[in-house]
Amino acid sequence: MPIATSPTTLAIFCKVVDNYGDIGICWRLARQLQHEHGVAVTMWVDNLHSFQRICPAVEPDADAQRVAGVDVRHWRDQDGAFAAADIADIVIEFFGCDIPPGYIAAMAQCEPRPVWLNLEGLSAEEWVEGCHTLPSPHPRLPLLKHFFFPGFTAKTGGLLREAALDEQRQQFQQDPAAMAAFLAPFGVTAAEMASMRISLFCYPHAPVAEMFAIWQGGASAITCLVPEGVAADAVQDFIGGAAAAGAARTRGSLTVRVLPFVAQPDYDKLLWACDLNFVRGEDSIVRAQWAGRPFVWHIYPQDEDLHHKKLRAFLGRYSGGIDSLDTFSLRWNGAGVDAGTDWPALWHAFEADLPAIARRTDAWHGEMLVHGDLAANLLDFARSMRQLAD
Repeated sequence: MPIATSPTTLAIFCKVVDNYGDIGICWRLARQLQHEHGVAVTMWVDNLHSFQRICPAVEPDADAQRVAGVDVRHWRDQDGAFAAADIADIVIEFFGCDIPPGYIAAMAQCEPRPVWLNLEGLSAEEWVEGCHTLPSPHPRLPLLKHFFFPGFTAKTGGLLREAALDEQRQQFQQDPAAMAAFLAPFGVTAAEMASMRISLFCYPHAPVAEMFAIWQGGASAITCLVPEGVAADAVQDFIGGAAAAGAARTRGSLTVRVLPFVAQPDYDKLLWACDLNFVRGEDSIVRAQWAGRPFVWHIYPQDEDLHHKKLRAFLGRYSGGIDSLDTFSLRWNGAGVDAGTDWPALWHAFEADLPAIARRTDAWHGEMLVHGDLAANLLDFARSMRQLAD
């Protein structure tokens, strides 16, 4: 429900750092807030071209547009003055992106003050629970910002999940004809539908060539579906030509198909239609968890290998003691890798444990449902802050 009796307004500021992850998270949140909670949302985005890749309706050269009920503004150099009337009731800066100083100054002139949230990155580390909803006073102005963390426990903001998502997924996965019809325009044949279907979305340094070699020589047929531009070198080497959307080749037991980038709802369906999903970054891992299929996370790399610590924290909560899942995930992310890494042994152990991993994935799915969803939890917190202000 909306957080006030009058129409609630909300602004999201997003700088696109990781190509599609940042904008993917913000766009899902904006749509859900507008569609399910009746919030009037304005999104400020600095890179509309990346936005268009996941939402084809976006006009990349427009300064202002309305997309799916959300007002979208191209965030350029809007450092001038803003009027108090321009300021939303709730202001979200994604991952500390430093919203325009003029906007902040206008926030201080509002009465009551807007609820100002820094929506942080996803992490399973224990310290997140202690920092979730912590206040941070502005050094000069009478403004208070709160940190809001998505996460995997009741002491965090939970994960993004639309209200109808589970029902839509279950209906789709229980209908083999619907899955086949969805994949058919990408060239997936009936024989490939009968194979093990793997979606592959990763950063360039993933050991994709090693996996292709193993899958090619395996006893069971595998169809690997790769978005255009992902793992481009390995895909091009395997196909023997340009790795453009529509390209495909079968070698041994492996078929690789290059898919065009698709809108977010279709990416969900791609995850639902596959038996195993390799995902990267923060937006895709959340969608993989709601897909109800085994997945391997390629975490966003950070300096000094801090991402390995984050990955271990997640695996400590998620993997349920399945050693092959821990080991394969760590090696996929370059943790503990040396020249003697036995990729065939790692894959075969992981593959043998896929039924156990699927059961653990189902259990994890239920555990995450208990925590509610990020959009509703965020609005509940904002409502409580507004009540305190009143």
